[in-house]
Amino acid sequence: MSVVALTPDYEKHIEFRDLESNFHGNRVVYLHWEQHLSFCSAIAFPLPPSMPFGAFVEAIVKPHYNAHPDFEKIDWAQVVWMIDDEKRTPEMEKSLDENGVKHKSLVRFWTPGLSGYKGSAS
Repeated sequence: MSVVALTPDYEKHIEFRDLESNFHGNRVVYLHWEQHLSFCSAIAFPLPPSMPFGAFVEAIVKPHYNAHPDFEKIDWAQVVWMIDDEKRTPEMEKSLDENGVKHKSLVRFWTPGLSGYKGSAS
């Protein structure tokens, strides 16, 4: 069934509530550990764009995924990162912004050799 808008220019009347300006200087950043589906979806965090990527890994990534049995086996030097569908090698001392992390970016990471609990992708 098709939908008919009440006004032809309804897009002009939409109030977006997830704009970066509504997050008090922070950006919403989504994070997901691929092939580890016990975490079924990305996790959202409001983060300052000036946060160094290395601090993001230490303060956000590691504490939120350390309950997984594969966590202790991660070789952080081998992690493959993707930011908004582009593979990247983040510079840990540079900010999220300098590494291309924008408002509502999805940061995904893979851990070579690890594919979930007992290889189950979960």
